[in-house]
Amino acid sequence: MSRIFRGIFIVWTVLRFGLDELVLSSFEKPWVRLLTRVVSVGRNLKAPRGERLRQALEQLGPIFVKFGQVLSTRRDLLPPDIADELAHLQDRVPPFDSAVAVAIIEKSFGKPLDRIFQNFERTPVASASIAQVHFATLPDGREVAVKVLRPNMVGAFKKDLALMRMMAGWLERASADGKRLKPREVVAEFDKYLHDELDLLREASNAAQLRRNMHSLNLVMIPEMHWDYCMPDVMVMERMQGVPIGQTQRLRDAGVDMKKLARDGVTIFFTQVFRDGFFHADMHPGNIQVSLAPDTFGRYISLDFGIVGTLTEVDKEYLAQNFSAFFQRDYKRVAELHIESGWVPAATRVDELEAAIRSCCEPMFDRPLKELSLGLVLMRLFQTSRRFQVEIQPQLVLLQKTLLNIEGLGRELDPDLDLWSTAKPFLERWMLEQVGPEKLLAQLKAEAPNYAKLLPALPRLLAQFLKSTPGSNRRELEELLMEQKRTNKLLQGLIFGGLGFLLGLMVMQFVLRVRVF
Repeated sequence: MSRIFRGIFIVWTVLRFGLDELVLSSFEKPWVRLLTRVVSVGRNLKAPRGERLRQALEQLGPIFVKFGQVLSTRRDLLPPDIADELAHLQDRVPPFDSAVAVAIIEKSFGKPLDRIFQNFERTPVASASIAQVHFATLPDGREVAVKVLRPNMVGAFKKDLALMRMMAGWLERASADGKRLKPREVVAEFDKYLHDELDLLREASNAAQLRRNMHSLNLVMIPEMHWDYCMPDVMVMERMQGVPIGQTQRLRDAGVDMKKLARDGVTIFFTQVFRDGFFHADMHPGNIQVSLAPDTFGRYISLDFGIVGTLTEVDKEYLAQNFSAFFQRDYKRVAELHIESGWVPAATRVDELEAAIRSCCEPMFDRPLKELSLGLVLMRLFQTSRRFQVEIQPQLVLLQKTLLNIEGLGRELDPDLDLWSTAKPFLERWMLEQVGPEKLLAQLKAEAPNYAKLLPALPRLLAQFLKSTPGSNRRELEELLMEQKRTNKLLQGLIFGGLGFLLGLMVMQFVLRVRVF
């Protein structure tokens, strides 16, 4: 019943904010325009369409707000007015009452606020779909940022995810395409990561891991966690000073090299994915800043680590081979990899899949992002996936989403950025490291403890094996010997039969020749 009521609320919200009119008005056929005017009767839809869409997403809750955040990074797919309005969802979601935030903090620490912090700013500095952030000062004078989870979040997520699972089941039963896209597995994957995001202690550990991984790169700064002040619903971290990545004009005025900034973003992403297999999976502009401090000028500042993605060694190797084949325009190898990995049926013809992939990807090379029609490319890829029954891999959904975010960010910073040529040297170097002598030495070093335990016992184990009687295998050996004897008899019979046949032919020939003579 809760799912039914939630579905009714979604339909009511769509009608209240005129989202049905927003969709219908995009069609140019006269009868659709007439239908648009009919459904608009009696409703006040004077507000701009982008504002109505943003308000509807905020009304529907955090999952829909996150959907709007992803859309806001794709200005190439959205009209400018809608993209500008959805950008407000990045860090300007309406905050909840500061008194509620204070109550949550005091309940988590079990003591009054003035005994926890020397100073606490009750006005939040940022508000997102999951939590909001306040600036504060610790008793020892260190400036920190305090992240407080929104109240009653678990119940809201459960309702929306239950509804999404139900709709995913309908989609799978409705069509073959729906089954191929694996919507229930995709929803289950998002369910896992969204529930992880509701645990701020887990988010703090994600930040600590990313901070260690990125320390030697010197391209991105990640705040230090203050573990004595981290709880499941409250997280206290180092306060970072930076300019939001979306304020591009302010960054240019400060002298930041925007082209280098765009290239650094691509390097950070591919390093996290292919070197570490542990990447920030919520990299929308609201979570990224740029430092203007003299000692860290031009470095990224990464925030909000509730959602991270992980890749296995098999995933990394397969993706790297795909990217490498793409960069070399070896579309036959891309097609073979899709078949080898099971993404397409084994009976698929390589040459047909190769031709389809070439038609989709060839226009993307040697051109800056500003000249690419990504919407057209995605449409062609979708048509290709339908034709060849490509299966969506749920474990890579976060990677796909993050790649879209990175591309949208690169477009904002440097429209002339060629994403592929920027990433190609990095991937080639990574592939060389995976098959070179350094990788072999690293694997031998990793297995050395196992070898150290096995080698001293190896002579004893070998002696025991040689002395032991294979009692458990005796029956199998006897059966094998009997079968071998039967085979030998059969071969002997065939050989003697063949010799007799040849001898008979020779005798007949001799008799015939004697008679003729």
